[in-house]
Amino acid sequence: QVQLVESGGGLVQAGGSLRLSCAASGRAFSSYVMGWFRQAPGKEREFVAASSWGGGSTYYADSVKGRFTISRDNAKNTVYLQMNNLKPEDTAVYSCAARAGVFDGTTIYESAYDYWGQGTPVTVSS
Repeated sequence: QVQLVESGGGLVQAGGSLRLSCAASGRAFSSYVMGWFRQAPGKEREFVAASSWGGGSTYYADSVKGRFTISRDNAKNTVYLQMNNLKPEDTAVYSCAARAGVFDGTTIYESAYDYWGQGTPVTVSS
């Protein structure tokens, strides 16, 4: 059973930066595709970013491309989401997810992931 725990959320002013961390327990972390999703109040959960099992391939939602960066440290069983130039529209609960599968076109869908963290809230003030 893979368990994921997010941290690093908080309150930040528009234009600021924040780095989220997702610590994973369990074996073979490097074999999992890792993703970040977010859910704003009153909205559906949406895809943010994903990283292949080796970290060599990444994919981003258009809304965050160029501002957010996903990275992973397999030795530490941790995936990160560096968020720069934050906007009020980025306000949401951010969750990390692990997929025991290949990095393909389905990685943008939450249904493709097998494990989820509880989420960490991010609030961006205007």
